[in-house]
Amino acid sequence: MNKVKQQIHYCCDDTMKGNVRGQNVTVAVLDTGMAAHPDIKGRILAFYDCVSHRHGLYDDSGHGTHVGGIIAGSGALSQGRLAGIAPEANLAAVKVLDAKGEGDVMQIMEGIRWIRKNRSRYGIQVANISVGAKLGLDEEKERCLIQAVEMLWDDGITVIVSAGNYGPKEGSVTVPGNSRKVITVGALEEPGMKNICSGAGPTNRCIVKQEVVAPGYQVFSCNSLYRKNRIPYVSGTSMATPVVSGAAALFLSKYPGAANVEIKLKLRETCERQHNGKNQGWGILRVDRMLM
Repeated sequence: MNKVKQQIHYCCDDTMKGNVRGQNVTVAVLDTGMAAHPDIKGRILAFYDCVSHRHGLYDDSGHGTHVGGIIAGSGALSQGRLAGIAPEANLAAVKVLDAKGEGDVMQIMEGIRWIRKNRSRYGIQVANISVGAKLGLDEEKERCLIQAVEMLWDDGITVIVSAGNYGPKEGSVTVPGNSRKVITVGALEEPGMKNICSGAGPTNRCIVKQEVVAPGYQVFSCNSLYRKNRIPYVSGTSMATPVVSGAAALFLSKYPGAANVEIKLKLRETCERQHNGKNQGWGILRVDRMLM
């Protein structure tokens, strides 16, 4: 995470001296579930399982725990060195994917309905959706899923969605990242990447996507099997998306009354275009500028 933070200019007066750490903000994570990792344990306010309808925290894939750590890991196992972007934010874990990272549209929509129903109860202000339906999804299902995330946005929640890993061809952004309202995140192109696969726009409705890019290559974060001391480095737009969700939590921590539209506009104003970079939307996230 230290490399990620350098790339997004994370270290600034607000994050280092101003105590802007995501406090009083809850981020809902629609993913494979979440384990009670020491870095996030105690700040997972709710868990809802749309796959098996089990009770109690679990993550049979590890993907959701990794995403949650990027957003809100405290760095407890590393004495704070490997903390996430918003290390005092709370989480609401919504399991919509199985152990293989697969799920159907109905499960994702059930998860979205749960967030809408419980947003006030748990103070949910941001929804991280590192989930994308494969290209060629049935048109009716695509319409329903896009409508669902846009209703979430209309409720005032900042919805941040991955662009998917089916790029870099035009029109390769996955559903629901092709929604005109949500903030869609791609992975920053970096030296050493073997495949540039971050989804790219425009969509079939001529909507320019993605809005922003963030580091997504070999990102270190929490591991659901942490007791076995495995090193969790993972790559993809799924890892870039929670970097932006964490930044949104920081912004809401500093400016509690901010609307999701304000956050989207602030990203557009403060992202930095990379030289010779392709498919980068407004550019790479700059936390220092965003919090000014």
